[in-house]
Amino acid sequence: MPRNFLVAAFLSVATLASGAGTALAQVTAFKQAIAENAAQDESLSAFYRGNGFEPIWVGDGDDDLKRRAAFLQIIEMSGDHGLPADRYRVEDVRALLASARSSRDRGRIEVEMSRMFLAYAHDIQTGILTPSRVDSNIKREVPLRDGLETLKTFENSLPLAFLRNLTPKSPEYTRLIREKLKIEQQIGQGGWGARVAAGSLRPGDSGDQVVALRNRLTTQGYLRRGATSLYDAEMQNAVAEFQRDNGLTDDGVAGETTITALNTAPEDRLGLIFVALERERWMNIERGKRHIWVNLTDFKTKLIDDDEVTFETRSVIGKNVSDRETPEFSDVMNHMVINPSWYIPRSIIVNEYLPVLQRNPNALSYLEITDRQGRRVARHNFNQYSARSFPFSMRQPPSPRNALGLVKFMFPNKYNIYLHDTPAKDLFNRERRAFSHGCIRLSDPFDFAYALLAKQTDDPEGLFQRYLRTGAETRVNLDTPVPIHLVYRTAYTKPTGGMEYRGDVYGRDARILSALRSAGVAIPAVGS
Repeated sequence: MPRNFLVAAFLSVATLASGAGTALAQVTAFKQAIAENAAQDESLSAFYRGNGFEPIWVGDGDDDLKRRAAFLQIIEMSGDHGLPADRYRVEDVRALLASARSSRDRGRIEVEMSRMFLAYAHDIQTGILTPSRVDSNIKREVPLRDGLETLKTFENSLPLAFLRNLTPKSPEYTRLIREKLKIEQQIGQGGWGARVAAGSLRPGDSGDQVVALRNRLTTQGYLRRGATSLYDAEMQNAVAEFQRDNGLTDDGVAGETTITALNTAPEDRLGLIFVALERERWMNIERGKRHIWVNLTDFKTKLIDDDEVTFETRSVIGKNVSDRETPEFSDVMNHMVINPSWYIPRSIIVNEYLPVLQRNPNALSYLEITDRQGRRVARHNFNQYSARSFPFSMRQPPSPRNALGLVKFMFPNKYNIYLHDTPAKDLFNRERRAFSHGCIRLSDPFDFAYALLAKQTDDPEGLFQRYLRTGAETRVNLDTPVPIHLVYRTAYTKPTGGMEYRGDVYGRDARILSALRSAGVAIPAVGS
């Protein structure tokens, strides 16, 4: 919007019934400065036009004083939230207020404080980074708030309550803040103690390295203090609990992988919590009283009802290859398909199956080759086609050998991602389960289907099995669609206290951590 239009709008607001000359005389330098300094920001200019270019920060009234005091109090704690505190330094705000020498200065500072307020509100509500700029497979749409509405609501609210209410509402966010402060305190007290130097330790062992193991477990909250140097049953149970919290096989034996995890520096764990806080701000949305939660790093799919896990199963996710990584996004599951066909993605057809058919046109006999009209095509010499010119589609009909197994769960999306059964059950026994082309395979798909259908029938298993026995491809709609969230959390809290950590399968959190540091977030480095 042109600046002269804004100034004209300001003059219009100031016009009095006594005539233009009197109005011009009453146009203050303060209000004109507001109009000019707000002109380049649509939200700010609209807000100040709407309130007659009156101050909400630098005025002498009690309301302005309360807003200033509340804002200073809140931004002083911005570092606790993992935000770049230097963006909203209390000293800078005070210096700004003290620098006013004229009405025009006060008008400029008024707008600058509103600008700073909106920046803080944006950062605390929806994060300081743009997800897709950090990693193209983070497809999450950040819930941006309208600046004009934020200012208008703030002007008419109790300022301290409003500012405190800007933080994400999820219980996870509150717990992450608590765990962040706890680890920061531990770092200030010297960290978690000496590293365990042994390659592996097991029940029955004793000696200095068992003592180091005990100390490490104690400082991380898994074991009570004690003087014994024996790897006893109590230590075995503590190691098993630690393993569960780190996604490892919980055999109670401190092997190489377990000791590596135990030796991780608290500064590294703290960095993951900073990343988790930013990710919570990206997901500052209503998730649904009933929703599906797929944490890719945990290789688990969970059904959540009223914040309680009511179903859980192991998952296989996309392979750690650029074109196979499972993306992150939220959607709504609205149906399942029992006895599904697999309509093979073109990327798989031309990159994996076409070379096989070119060597032997009768290979892959369990797949149907169809033309654009869906008619089956006789197998012939496929060497005349390239990946670009291959004109056919491919389909695997329903069967127990189908790549999708016997059921798939659909939340139609442009990334062609869904949950499904699989005949390759052995992969679920691995700790790290990144093997698919991008879709998510479930270890217990039938039980998952029963859990979903239980909300709409008294006999979910019977209903599912009747459709299954027909062998025919059948769509079953969910009477109440269920939100589904594909997330990527390498650090998350336990509701009863403490943290769980997982590996950075795709390296996404390392990129987020680097971006946070570049944005000015003060995250301690190891050895700093």
